[in-house]
Amino acid sequence: MTTQIAVRLPDEMVAFLDRSVADGKATSRAALVAAAVEREMRLQAAQQDAVILRARGSEDDLDALVSWSVDHAAVED
Repeated sequence: MTTQIAVRLPDEMVAFLDRSVADGKATSRAALVAAAVEREMRLQAAQQDAVILRARGSEDDLDALVSWSVDHAAVED
């Protein structure tokens, strides 16, 4: 599902969107805006993950298994 919204952008941003579409770098203005919003969503999620890791530390319940596997698992070519 999609929702149409109205967004006011500076003229230079609209010109950038139009150039990107004309140059084939984006299929439409909306596609480029959606891609930018998706990148921002991933960035904010990664920043939140960093906050959690900073608060909790990076060790988890699989660290012991990984350490044991390094010493005991055989890797064949």
